[in-house]
Amino acid sequence: MAANSSNNTSGKSGGKQPAPSAEQVVATFQRMRQEQRSMASKAAELEMEINEHSLVIDTLKEVDPTRKCFRLVGGVLVERTVKEVLPALENNKEQITKIVESLNSQMQAKGRELTEYRERYNIRLVGEDDKQGKADASQAKESKGGSKGSAGVLVS
Repeated sequence: MAANSSNNTSGKSGGKQPAPSAEQVVATFQRMRQEQRSMASKAAELEMEINEHSLVIDTLKEVDPTRKCFRLVGGVLVERTVKEVLPALENNKEQITKIVESLNSQMQAKGRELTEYRERYNIRLVGEDDKQGKADASQAKESKGGSKGSAGVLVS
């Protein structure tokens, strides 16, 4: 009984919520864009690490396998041989490649989510072709009969 009364007393935790305000729509859109940007940044960073691993692997393949080499492990420089380090580097490169692929698929999903969100709330970005936005809006009014009358949100 206590659970039922708590659901009914709060308007926010109840059934359907009213449409979000323009500020909430913009804030959510900006947050989603920032998430996508951070994923892209991380993917670029990991791509650089893959390139560095490739350079080191190519260099070590031409070296005598019994030669000493040094590897930074957790902030500690460790002395090993090339034949010990090379498989570990190749494994690390493979793992980083898998992570980059995963990030790329997540970025694509986030991009689709952003596009759906933009279309749902009629969000236009500053600098977009205004003629295209007006044409889309007039087509939407014609197809819906102009009864909904939803105003678009302009995001900088």
